Amino acid sequence: MTDLLEKAFQNASKLPPQEQDALAKWLLAQIEDDRRWDESFGSSSALLTLLAAEALQEKESGAAVPLVPDEL
Repeated sequence: MTDLLEKAFQNASKLPPQEQDALAKWLLAQIEDDRRWDESFGSSSALLTLLAAEALQEKESGAAVPLVPDEL
């Protein structure tokens, strides 16, 4: 454990139990969310590379048009 994380846990341990539980739930949710994002993007790397190449090809060929949000 890093010194900073240890300090954060020491400070958190001084909070009332209800706030400790809320902080713990938030932290666990963040860790799980990061894991899911890593898993999603890790398995789609080849697809993202293909889509990026297609987008560049469309731009270079003039097939791509600028996006104007006000015109959507």
